[in-house]
Amino acid sequence: MERKKRRYFPDEFKRQAVERADTSGLSVMDVAAELGIHETQLRRWMRQFGRSGTGPARRPITQAQGPSPADLAAENARLKRELQRAQTERDIPKKSRAHLRSGHPMTFGFVDEHRHLWPVRTICAVLGVSVSGYYAWRGRPESRRSIENRALLSDIRCAHAESGGCYGAPRVHAVLRAAGRCVGRHRIARLMRLAGLRGLAAIPRRVRTTDSRHDYPIAPNRLRRHFAATAPNQVWLADLTYIRTGEGWLFLAALIDMHTRKVVGWSMRETLHASIALEALEMAVKRQRPPPGLIQHSDRGIQYAADEYRQALVAAKIIPSMSRKGNCLDNAPMESFFHTLKVERVHHRVYATRDEARRDLFAYIEGFYNSRRLHSAIGYRSPADMERMAA
Repeated sequence: MERKKRRYFPDEFKRQAVERADTSGLSVMDVAAELGIHETQLRRWMRQFGRSGTGPARRPITQAQGPSPADLAAENARLKRELQRAQTERDIPKKSRAHLRSGHPMTFGFVDEHRHLWPVRTICAVLGVSVSGYYAWRGRPESRRSIENRALLSDIRCAHAESGGCYGAPRVHAVLRAAGRCVGRHRIARLMRLAGLRGLAAIPRRVRTTDSRHDYPIAPNRLRRHFAATAPNQVWLADLTYIRTGEGWLFLAALIDMHTRKVVGWSMRETLHASIALEALEMAVKRQRPPPGLIQHSDRGIQYAADEYRQALVAAKIIPSMSRKGNCLDNAPMESFFHTLKVERVHHRVYATRDEARRDLFAYIEGFYNSRRLHSAIGYRSPADMERMAA
């Protein structure tokens, strides 16, 4: 019988896990479940680092502009209602007229939803329906479809909230289908739209992190945009990004596995010194123990071309590969990961310190992305599920 592979946890992972258990306000059991480890293991690390798990809750990370994504959606809906109140009868959106035809149930639903904004008689006159018809509609028993939609919307809200407000209709649909709910994606999209629920959107920002102006050797592009792997630890992608904090930039180096989309290694530092990429690589090698012949693809940045990094690749029997100059699409899945990280977490936070950013990024990468986030490129599964399937 094949012996089960023992999991490796680097010291930085342990330290951040202990920090999260001690300062997040969550129980040790909840933090352990979030990170996919056993509670006893986490408590052992806490004793190792001299932490109790009962420390004061840290100052919460403030949201950009104050409110949470859910609050933003609610505020957006409120502003729309205020705008509608200020508009005249002729300004009712033209797009809604196809649905607000006389006698259609959605017409009376619109009246009911907006009766606190305008008088019922005014809305009915604009829509061309009778007031008595509206009140007769209100007196009827709720339809089966309406009851089902109300229950479905409750499940949608739960799935959306559990993702931290990240998921749009496709991923909410995947969550509900996995839970055994047989429901169409377009129905979910319609209910989310009516309820003001949506996935998070990007806030464009750009800082240069790649410096290819050096004399170090450049590896050939072995992938040539063939982003596919039939098993874990065949292809890794590497890159760096930046995080804004009140103390200055925090830089993040990460490697993802092409087959599982798991972040197999990461490192966070205040500078873009070559050691940040090396630390992420060392974590990935110790954590995954890849077989010889793995291809690691990166850009031409000095961090990945430096002597020390190339020597580490040789020692681990990893084959280097690099993108063409100035061509970010040669490393598109890695760019996609950083885009996801920024959209779903970083751009909706204001980090007062680098330590706050470190804690939050660790919680996202290990507590959400690796363990629970559904990835469209792998059939709406999580990286942890893909890794278990491949074991």
